[in-house]
Amino acid sequence: MTQSRLDKLTASLRTSSLDAVVLNPGPTLKYLTNLNFHLMERPVVLFIAPGRDPVIVLPELEMPKVDLFPYKVQAFAYGEIPSEWDNAFRSAAQALGLDGKRIGVEPRQMRLLEFRHVKAGAPEADYPDAADILAGLRLRKDKAEVDAMRHAVKIAQDALTATIPLIKIGMTEKELSGELVMQLLRHGSEPEMPFAPIVSGGPNSANPHASPTERKLQAGDLLVVDWGAAYDSYISDLTRTFAVGEVDAEYAKIHKIVQEANAAGRAAAQPGVPCANVDKAAREVIEKSGYGAYFTHRTGHGIGMEGHEDPYMRGDNMQILEPGMAFTVEPGIYLPNRNGVRIEDNVVITEDGADCLSDMPREIKVVG
Repeated sequence: MTQSRLDKLTASLRTSSLDAVVLNPGPTLKYLTNLNFHLMERPVVLFIAPGRDPVIVLPELEMPKVDLFPYKVQAFAYGEIPSEWDNAFRSAAQALGLDGKRIGVEPRQMRLLEFRHVKAGAPEADYPDAADILAGLRLRKDKAEVDAMRHAVKIAQDALTATIPLIKIGMTEKELSGELVMQLLRHGSEPEMPFAPIVSGGPNSANPHASPTERKLQAGDLLVVDWGAAYDSYISDLTRTFAVGEVDAEYAKIHKIVQEANAAGRAAAQPGVPCANVDKAAREVIEKSGYGAYFTHRTGHGIGMEGHEDPYMRGDNMQILEPGMAFTVEPGIYLPNRNGVRIEDNVVITEDGADCLSDMPREIKVVG
């Protein structure tokens, strides 16, 4: 599988304006090698050029991993003296004849730390953005990838189901987040989760990316829980919103509106339609209800090995949905300093429709 992924990348490079790409530790490197390398103070960089064996620069202590590569690679190792590290990068660039060439980088992943060493190894090269080529590599998930994501969804749903009975008025957001993390681990999530759970009640729930605080849950709060699990390097990303005790009629109303917007977005997710249609379908429900100004983000983002990747469910994104594309549908309404609602599901496009991997009830549930 990893050989076919490498072949796909090199085929894309041959038809592009790039002579090579460089990758540091992250999802794309894992996707192409099935190996885990640490993102740390010692740089690890893989150079890939069509028609040549890949070349890796890495610290001497990581050399045993070279034997685990699924295909032949040439390795250049360095020791513990940083002033000597550029020598290994120069040797790597020379091995592939890359100086003066166009070497694509992954802008959301490549750090200045690695880039400085790469540039020292090939100072006359150009370093254009390779995001489109690398995103396209992972854009359409195969059955094994979808199965892993489906399992990650099940872990997440089972973990929250086990956590719900523990929710009590007076519990802090941090306490609830900690309980959820323990349940995620108990139900089989990898320790490196896609993100720290968002647990936010009352006024904090009106902040889409709130972090758990010492605020205690109170009767009348809406409680947003945005959480996910990781399984076999693939992730889930879900959100449900609960009522802590009895809530005001308006809060129950906006929950129902978001629930309908979520359903509309999922229904619009079909092969052959633009990503923008998913955003439009969900947004129209909220706008027609008079709360359009309080839906302040896109309707969804791609998921896979990363929590945010292509494709994006955005109003201006005319990218066509194709089988294997996986993403979230997560409309929300956020009333500043009052309460907020978000309901999020994970969807995969199929040959003739869409498969929603998550099925946890979306109706408002009273907790506490």
